[in-house]
Amino acid sequence: MEYSQEFCELFFQALRIRLVEERIIELYPSDGIQSPVHLSIGQEAVAVGACRDLRKTDLVFCTYRSHAFYLAKGGNLAEMFAELYGKVTGCARGKAGSMHLAAPHVGLMGASAVVASTIPHAVGAALAAKRLGHDQVVVGVFGDGATEEGVYHESLNFAVLHRLPVVFLCENNGLAVHSSQKARQGYDLLDHARSYGLPVHHLAEGYDLVKVANTMSDIVRQVRSTREPVFVEIRTYRYKEHVGPGEDFMCGYRQSEEWLAWKRQDPLEQYGDLAETMRPAIMKEIDEAVHFAMSSPFPAEEELLRDVV
Repeated sequence: MEYSQEFCELFFQALRIRLVEERIIELYPSDGIQSPVHLSIGQEAVAVGACRDLRKTDLVFCTYRSHAFYLAKGGNLAEMFAELYGKVTGCARGKAGSMHLAAPHVGLMGASAVVASTIPHAVGAALAAKRLGHDQVVVGVFGDGATEEGVYHESLNFAVLHRLPVVFLCENNGLAVHSSQKARQGYDLLDHARSYGLPVHHLAEGYDLVKVANTMSDIVRQVRSTREPVFVEIRTYRYKEHVGPGEDFMCGYRQSEEWLAWKRQDPLEQYGDLAETMRPAIMKEIDEAVHFAMSSPFPAEEELLRDVV
């Protein structure tokens, strides 16, 4: 089967994220990883597509399900594993763990374990970009559950009033921990965002690497040109439990049939031949990153108050 260069490049990035997280699953029982992990397995296309046409100077603020966006934006893999292991060579010197990854030098400004807390950070960064005259696009990533927080509403309103270059990206897997969207929300996400005067976009095929990338490319181009905010909802599906490396179908809040239906459309599941050609190079990089993490030192005592303000 012939694959386009565009598809292969996106597929490689998505496969890299999945294999990284599968290695995290393997390592997690050893207790070497020093923080809870929220895995993006099943959701890789959103991060890869969203970041493809962002410049290094464009900024991303994301959720605690941060591995995919950290890697898609250009974060260093060895430093990510070191951070998960709590080592001083980690991207936050071992203090942040999985839920607070950051790589400001490539524009991944940070993640947070507090739901919706990075949305106003994205708006503030967009306000700074506007006032300083910087040609930046800022992307604030959040799940559907974050739209139930007051700061989300305030952020949309503020961004529209001040005409800020920010993309509100709802990575919607339909769940907030164990609660379905229909059990929590009496409003429609798109209608609600539209009521603030935001242009809105919806993409149901969050598994489609090329479609996500092209959709986000158009949106980023629009925001860069108009310097005004845009809202986009991309439907996706997480394969693993809310937090941790295991399955959760026995909990009864979702059925394995919907998981299987998504996997039948997931290119990482469907194009095994392509995955096998790319796997050796990715696994070599992962092996080296894990070795770096395991052989790195823990922070010394004098690190305790470093960077604390």
